[in-house]
Amino acid sequence: MKKGLLIIFSLLSIIVVSCNNKENKEEPSSEISYEDEYYEFQDFDLKPYEIPAIIALPDETANIGASKPVVEHIPSDIKWTIHVGPNFQLLIEDYANITDLIEVEKKTLAEKDFYEIKYLVDEPDLIVYERKLVVDGEKNAPNTVGIEHRSFHVYGQKTVNGITYELKSRAEGHEKYIIDLMAKSIKSFREKEKEV
Repeated sequence: MKKGLLIIFSLLSIIVVSCNNKENKEEPSSEISYEDEYYEFQDFDLKPYEIPAIIALPDETANIGASKPVVEHIPSDIKWTIHVGPNFQLLIEDYANITDLIEVEKKTLAEKDFYEIKYLVDEPDLIVYERKLVVDGEKNAPNTVGIEHRSFHVYGQKTVNGITYELKSRAEGHEKYIIDLMAKSIKSFREKEKEV
């Protein structure tokens, strides 16, 4: 009898301790520093594709199914798409001397009242945001009705040789981790040093 009570007491203690540990654990942060930590990236020369710039792109160690970058571009066109594996798709467009792309994008986002926008990064040349679909429906509908529509996006502008480039994620967005990698790539976009 004493042995049975001891086993029950021990099991209850383990359950209580494990429940407390679960409550005290914080979720690991998926935030990526957008600063100088580019150890999962490699520089990629865009000059062969008519952009005199270098961009750091995720390599095989980034854990996104990365492979050799593939650039889609029609010669003399103003649009590029960079694919790195199946999950990374960065869009680039030449906007010549227009320099207020971030401001215009933020105004456009503010006008879409069917989305709730939460800025995760808000800098003069880079925004990262979460977009949620605002669903106005029957107030008495059960919570199980509907599916949450949430996506993550990045939008940046960089000027190289007097030309402003828009760099952004696809319209439907990506997972947060992919967007963080794209944001780092956009921050790395820089003029290619002139060869001597």
